[in-house]
Amino acid sequence: MNKERERTVVMSEIMVPQMANFLGNVHGGWLLGFLDRVAYVCGARYCGLTLVTLSVDQVFFKEPIYVGELLTCYACVNYVGKTSMEIGIRVTTENLKTGHIRHTNTCYITMVAIDKEQHPVPIPPLVLHNEDEKRRFNEALERRQMRLKLYKNKDPS
Repeated sequence: MNKERERTVVMSEIMVPQMANFLGNVHGGWLLGFLDRVAYVCGARYCGLTLVTLSVDQVFFKEPIYVGELLTCYACVNYVGKTSMEIGIRVTTENLKTGHIRHTNTCYITMVAIDKEQHPVPIPPLVLHNEDEKRRFNEALERRQMRLKLYKNKDPS
């Protein structure tokens, strides 16, 4: 069966005191670790391969996240190159008492598929079905080109 794999994932977590920083809000480091796990799940679900993080781009901490809120990450494979992919993640929080939802963060994580010897391996190409997917792909391609200019390294894709 040649079924196209899912390219999105939604993951949620309740924010507890163990995640707090010295101000009592959720620690940015905890959030970055969670975002990395979300990106891994999204990418691995899409390609069925082992992935490692190449870069975390453009993490915007728009608003604090509070203990007691439900954090939800909406992740999507935006771009696939030869061996790498970009996962875009939108983070919202919900106050479970009031139902108020806030958009707190956005980020883009590039993952590389690897084999057992940790060498990059090809990822199945991304099939674009609609204008939104084409827009996400083109925006991701622009970010990739900016990364290449910024780091002046050969991108693994």
